[in-house]
Amino acid sequence: MDSVGASKEFNLFSGYHNIINGKLSSTEETRHGINPATEKPNPPVPVSTQQDVNDAVAAAKEAFKSWSKTPFSQRKNSIIAFSNALEQHKQEFSKLLTQEQGKPAQFALGEVAASIQWLRVLAEFELADETVMEDEQTKTVVRYTSLGVCVGIVPWNFPLQLACGKIAPALLTGNVLIVKPSPFTPYCGLKLVELAQEFFPPGVLQVLSGDDNLGAWLTNHPGPDKISFTGSTLTGKKVMESASKTLKRVTLELGGKDPAIICEDVDIEATASKANLLYLIVMLAFLNSGQVCVTIKRVYVHESIHDKFRDAMVKFTKTLKIGEGNEEDVFLGPVQNSMQYEKVKTFFSDIEKEKWNVAVGGKNDDKPGYFINPTIIDQPADDSRIAMEEPFGPIIPLMTWSDEDDVIARANNTKMGLGASVWSNDLDKASRIAQQLDSGSVWINAHVELDPRLPFGGHKESGIGFEWSSNGLKAYCNVQVLFMKKKV
Repeated sequence: MDSVGASKEFNLFSGYHNIINGKLSSTEETRHGINPATEKPNPPVPVSTQQDVNDAVAAAKEAFKSWSKTPFSQRKNSIIAFSNALEQHKQEFSKLLTQEQGKPAQFALGEVAASIQWLRVLAEFELADETVMEDEQTKTVVRYTSLGVCVGIVPWNFPLQLACGKIAPALLTGNVLIVKPSPFTPYCGLKLVELAQEFFPPGVLQVLSGDDNLGAWLTNHPGPDKISFTGSTLTGKKVMESASKTLKRVTLELGGKDPAIICEDVDIEATASKANLLYLIVMLAFLNSGQVCVTIKRVYVHESIHDKFRDAMVKFTKTLKIGEGNEEDVFLGPVQNSMQYEKVKTFFSDIEKEKWNVAVGGKNDDKPGYFINPTIIDQPADDSRIAMEEPFGPIIPLMTWSDEDDVIARANNTKMGLGASVWSNDLDKASRIAQQLDSGSVWINAHVELDPRLPFGGHKESGIGFEWSSNGLKAYCNVQVLFMKKKV
């Protein structure tokens, strides 16, 4: 294993290694991701073994002894310095992100910028001791203490931003972290942690690349104290089951089936600005080719404006350009991987079988790459698959409503509860509806406006616990109540 140091030239486009105890680590077996726009292989990456997991956990436990005692201000400064280094390489990370994930260059650069922001904003939080009560005889203090070894399991849709959203709170609170990037998008994660080695002691921040065995090895291992997982609800349940064997703490940010409720008073005609209703609804439905856990997945439009709204939505959707992420003016890149591509295509197979009415899209071009045309299904049944399941691709249902109580019940009729939105010029009405929606985040006249200062998590089967904000930091801590008698 080779040491990683400030003097070593940092190259994002070659040499992908695990980082174990501050050193570059190779494996006998390798694999490679696929560029989803070309279906061509990306460079080889490690396939970690059980021994690699054991070594990383052992190094993390040793590093925790001193990192947990490092002054809070020093941990904060290390994270800020790391964010500055990431900013210096933002163009290269953006290019690599488009290559491995497929998202258009403008959105890849936006993800890098968000990653930097998440590191910096989360580093500004403090978890000071809280004096709950004090008098002449007694003092009671609530303290937040580090958990120990944490594992961050990162998905393939936002591999850089969601990694940074786990790194900052874990390390700031005195924990050590092993990052496991998705096997579909390992490249940015490996290079992110390699870059970080200049700013953190060996073993504080490590990364392991692997195949489908790696996640189970990490969640079953007796060493880690917490698992932070972002991904599908199905896999999240498996993570929770595995973690329960040793009572590891878990934070699970899982899938969503977000409803957007459009009221009859919205201004459909205002189409000149990129802040207008139609631009936002269409963009937020098809952002990242629909591969966003908290983007719009169902649209309920008031029946009195349905036809006009549908026609305008279709017209705008037809203007969206699909293609390889480095092409000019591309809005939709490919679906990230072949497995998800085949899953999304099953919804297209259902169109004829279920006799769905296609407002726009419905068919896909036969060409290289995992490309899916943005598709709107007009007024499917509430119990149809497209209305109930999360495709995680650019296909959405458009349904109508007339009664307020009924549309609230329909919006809540799902096992998911990640996000939701209400769109209306009547803020009293919008607020009344919004407060009855069973979701972790609810927006009025917006959607997917995320902020690291705010807690993010889901209700029901969309997750357990919260990430980001002071609440997210506390999820990386044990709570200790300290009782003091001032005199013996």
